[in-house]
Amino acid sequence: DIIPQPLLDQYLSMTDPARAQTVDTEIAKHCAYSLPGVALTLGRQNWHCLKDTYETLASDVQWKVRRTLAFSIHELAVILGDQLTAADLVPIFNGFLKDLDEVRIGVLKHLYDFLKLLHVDKRREYLYQLQEFVVTDNSRNWRFRYELAEQLILILELYNPNDVYDYLKHIALTLCSDKVSEVRWISFKLVVAILQKFYANNANALGLNFINELVVRFRHCSKWVGRQAFAFICQ
Repeated sequence: DIIPQPLLDQYLSMTDPARAQTVDTEIAKHCAYSLPGVALTLGRQNWHCLKDTYETLASDVQWKVRRTLAFSIHELAVILGDQLTAADLVPIFNGFLKDLDEVRIGVLKHLYDFLKLLHVDKRREYLYQLQEFVVTDNSRNWRFRYELAEQLILILELYNPNDVYDYLKHIALTLCSDKVSEVRWISFKLVVAILQKFYANNANALGLNFINELVVRFRHCSKWVGRQAFAFICQ
């Protein structure tokens, strides 16, 4: 009743490999790009019409197709709601986390937007996986680590102080020692945001422990870059 059935059938047939060979090699990418709009038009009650097509696209051999979906998965999560997201999108999201950097960056750029839509228990499962973002296929891909630091500043609000201390603090300290200065600058802001998180939640003991760690690691560092980092954090 929403859109003519032949039109929907035509859209769903875009994932047929034969179409890519005879019509357009980019057809699957166009299909992936339009999918959130089609899902919004059909509504979450008709998601079953698109589910198989989405899964087919998510496992497409072309990384450009998977990348397109990775960049829009947070939008689709808003359209589908928490239950369908947990059931159908989380497994695909997990697959993207282990994909090529070109695909992972799509997930990373909207990591906060996606995680905030999940239930608290589901969200906690990702604490272990966030540190995997520090490792990239190409170490020269510094913008990836920069994006991670930016996202973590937002993500702090989703976790309690103990989780931040146990998991996110270590990532922040690693990024503060990055070889690229741009990554270090944004990471100093992340460190300060973590300290603000502790003191805003009356986790003073955690805050003091973290400050002591910063003093040992940076204030007393044998390299001037470390001592400079301490000065910037204090500033």
